[in-house]
Amino acid sequence: MMSKPIRVLHVLGGTALGGAESRIMDLYRQMDREEIQFDFLVHSSAVKRAGDDASARAPQFYDEEITGMGGRIYVLPKFKGYNYRTYRNAVKAFFADHHDYRVVQGHMTSTASIYLPIAKRAGVPVTVAHSRSAGVGKGVKAAATRLLRRGLYRKADYCFACSRAAAVDAFGRAWVDQGNVRIIHNAIDVSRYAYRPWVREDVRRTLGIEDRLVLGHVGRFSYPKNHPYLIEVFAAVHAVRKDAVLVLVGDGEDREKIERQCERLGIKEHVLFMGNRSDPEAFYQAFDFFLLPSHYEGLPGVLVEAQAAGLRCLVSDKVTREAAATQLVTYLSIEQPAGAWAECLLSQAGYERHNTSYDMIKSGFDVKEQAQCYRNFYLNGDDSQL
Repeated sequence: MMSKPIRVLHVLGGTALGGAESRIMDLYRQMDREEIQFDFLVHSSAVKRAGDDASARAPQFYDEEITGMGGRIYVLPKFKGYNYRTYRNAVKAFFADHHDYRVVQGHMTSTASIYLPIAKRAGVPVTVAHSRSAGVGKGVKAAATRLLRRGLYRKADYCFACSRAAAVDAFGRAWVDQGNVRIIHNAIDVSRYAYRPWVREDVRRTLGIEDRLVLGHVGRFSYPKNHPYLIEVFAAVHAVRKDAVLVLVGDGEDREKIERQCERLGIKEHVLFMGNRSDPEAFYQAFDFFLLPSHYEGLPGVLVEAQAAGLRCLVSDKVTREAAATQLVTYLSIEQPAGAWAECLLSQAGYERHNTSYDMIKSGFDVKEQAQCYRNFYLNGDDSQL
């Protein structure tokens, strides 16, 4: 046993409740922290230079758990384009003082071409660019991200991605086709999400929806998740099934807009806004269907979670097929009218739910097995099993 653990630095936008953050935390919980310890370098508009801890910005969802497990949280100023010099200087200052990491794994690929080379020059042995999304949205910010990503594959020792689509988006098709990107599917703690009928009954009773058709979604209220279309689909379902209810778990900048949309459509009393939750696994139990009409995704962990809970899933055709670990997933075009989604959903309303844990583990989506592969990589530089 080592006298002290090696430390791995994960670079993220923040430690809020999100897809990449949740998957890293799933992995973190599986690590022997006497052997491998995670730290986090995040970004905030509340700081103007590299900070030593997270006290400069408001606490975020995973902060307490991270520090409770021995992890450290450091903060950089948020990159805004015009502050390129300030951001770069902050990164330099940080790695001048914190260069004793075995691995720096950058999940924030928009600026990885800046911070990974600096980390390398500061003496970090291994740098990783890890693509978690297959799109960057629209507008000036998206254009800037694509510009910053150019040549990223040359600026990291390793290129990882959660799906082929995410790999192509960040590193380019040629680099992917040459076999230079490790595709590592987003894994979860399958046992946490396994179908439990007694939990289903308890949650539905608590929410007062015991005898209703329950549609569900877990995700941030933001453009990629396509909540406006989701609401249209539910309105079409509710027009046919008056007992239908929609449960939305998550929060985000578009939540108020979606609440107003529900009011306009006259369905607000049938839509439950649950906010961010530390127990999403309980809500998957309560759902009858999971809806994911995203504009784009990398490999959505929520879809993996939903399948682990034995749920039928209706999913945008923009979502990678690699996420379908079971026969429970139906892909539909978001270019179709919402009524087509409603019709498809209602035609599947009579399915029998069962435990899918074996299927999920067999398909490689269990974080316990993936953690062993990461352990070999972090300790020995062996990426062959990832």
